[in-house]
Amino acid sequence: MTKKIAFVLSGCGYLDGAEITEAVSSWICLSRHGVQVDAYAPNVDVSEVDHICQEESGQKINVLKESARIVRGKIRPLSELNMKDYDGILFPGGFGVAKTFCDFASRGPEARADAKVEKIILDAHEQSKPICALCIAPALIAVCLGKKGVQVTIGNDAATAEAIEKLGAQHIECAVDDFVTDRENKVITCPAYMYEEAPHKVYTGIEKAVAEFVEMA
Repeated sequence: MTKKIAFVLSGCGYLDGAEITEAVSSWICLSRHGVQVDAYAPNVDVSEVDHICQEESGQKINVLKESARIVRGKIRPLSELNMKDYDGILFPGGFGVAKTFCDFASRGPEARADAKVEKIILDAHEQSKPICALCIAPALIAVCLGKKGVQVTIGNDAATAEAIEKLGAQHIECAVDDFVTDRENKVITCPAYMYEEAPHKVYTGIEKAVAEFVEMA
């Protein structure tokens, strides 16, 4: 049977949504492994960030509509996602994860996750379905699964790693082109654009992480 993967986006653009290179890279890698990928995003409005001046524009954008740009319109509201229908779940990075899926961007080790997102992650964990998280998305996993001592990586950013460990998770330093697997909790993470590195290095790490993730699914 073809494996089915839930692909969860937080918008379109790394400052207020999903990091586009990470999203497209992981989507392509999943496709190469022959799995069925269904995309989801929350149907909520958030503050837009101008990606040229890197400041809020004063406008609101819809996360579901923005995410639809990446997956050619084939997307569903996150409210419809049920982990019983899937073999695993993948979260690309981007600040949308740390702003919309949880408030790690503003509260760090005091962060809490959106109730629906947290339920999805807890359901995946309880059902022994693998979870793959890229870039800053491992912080979301720490928010939800930190009490279980989950092992994750965001690369080598000391301040972010410290905040993650205060959530109860174990941070493991990792190079941009590599990944970390917590086999007990079935969590696969890689740093991706937590490093300011060339896109091909970011892709290499994602490619390795997705291969591990699909094998585990």
